Amino acid sequence: MKPATLDHEMTRELLRMGRPDRVLRLIGKSHPADIALLFKDLEANEVRLLFDILFSVRRAAKVLKELPADLLPDILSLIDDEKLARMMVWADPDDEVTFIDSLPEERRERILALMDPDRRERVEELISYPEGAVGRLMTTDYLALLPNTSAQGAIDKIRERGELETFFYLYVVNDAGALIGVVPIRNLVVAPPHRTLSEMMITDPIRADVSMDQEEAARLVSKYELLALPIVEQAGRLVGIITMDDVIDIINKESTEDMYRMAGLEEEDRVFTPVTRSIRMRLPWTLLNLMTATLAASVVSWFEGTIDEVVALVTFMPIVAGVGGNGATQTATVIIRAIALGELEFSSAWKAVFKQVCVNVCIALAAGTVIAFAAFLWKGNPFLGVVLALAMIINLGLVAGLSGALIPLVLKSLRFDPAMGSGIIVTGLTDAFGFLSFLGLATLFLSYLS
Repeated sequence: MKPATLDHEMTRELLRMGRPDRVLRLIGKSHPADIALLFKDLEANEVRLLFDILFSVRRAAKVLKELPADLLPDILSLIDDEKLARMMVWADPDDEVTFIDSLPEERRERILALMDPDRRERVEELISYPEGAVGRLMTTDYLALLPNTSAQGAIDKIRERGELETFFYLYVVNDAGALIGVVPIRNLVVAPPHRTLSEMMITDPIRADVSMDQEEAARLVSKYELLALPIVEQAGRLVGIITMDDVIDIINKESTEDMYRMAGLEEEDRVFTPVTRSIRMRLPWTLLNLMTATLAASVVSWFEGTIDEVVALVTFMPIVAGVGGNGATQTATVIIRAIALGELEFSSAWKAVFKQVCVNVCIALAAGTVIAFAAFLWKGNPFLGVVLALAMIINLGLVAGLSGALIPLVLKSLRFDPAMGSGIIVTGLTDAFGFLSFLGLATLFLSYLS
């Protein structure tokens, strides 16, 4: 059934009027993602009022987890420590980690001190895993039983346990807590009551170690079409699971990260990020771009004499550099995607590089032919067309193909994100080599161009 549409403007107006009873009736059964959008344009006192309303019906945690990553810290900063700690009681384990990670270090310790000792220990264990490890975002909300449990006994345990965040599989563990099998719930429901879990379980199920990179874990879920992935420690002890909604979050985060880093942006730089923070994050990449642009400009300065004699060269310089930059960015995007999806390993890297260069050379031949013919019609000099075509083959075909394919692979081999600054680097290289090839060839053919 389609969820009821939430009237944001009316809800905000009622908040400004201080009418919590009417707000509660209005938000009713609205989805947490729709309610989260209300926070964006509220004043501090209105944020607190909306939080209190959601807190009173135990929906605060589910709504706050839907907030954008750049807005969540600002909203949490307006909530009292005690209320925030009490809200954690109703949050899913992986969401608790998200909230804790969004707090300043000193406040994080205060909130943890106010939590129940068992929950605090669980959260501290999760946040102890490295950033980006799958253990940091797993949920410990799952059901595991011994292999000699009957189907009816398992169903009774499920009823006793009550609602879980998501429930697609029943996990089978030995006395030491090590994962030995998985039983899909649909199989459990149709099984004879006295059949044991060991008789119906899938042995040696797909699993991930707690230290595995979250992107790699998401690939496992996608590759094997799983609804949930069990997470184990080195000894094989089951410690948590990640679910399909976690995988969607990972994919969104990683795709955003790759897109931002190719453009020289930090992931935290969002639409509503404070101006000073955005400046601090963008300025270093802008300075790097300035350096690469200066390199390209210095190449042009080497050929000032050639340009003085054939001013028409200035008209075509941006074409060679721009098309080369576009080709390099396209190539880098294909390679980065292949690395991210696990389609490209270093064993097959040279084959991929050769293929990308061949593609770029073929495109350069076609584009070079077109621009050569256009230059001849425009300027009436066939040699200018030849210079343009050759420069296009060198820059778009060879430089763009090689740099676009090799730079992400080199960054990966150095254990950097292959998307990190790739756009800026390959564009700088194709600008410099585009000018060098075009103006260098023009200098060689200068007697035919004058």
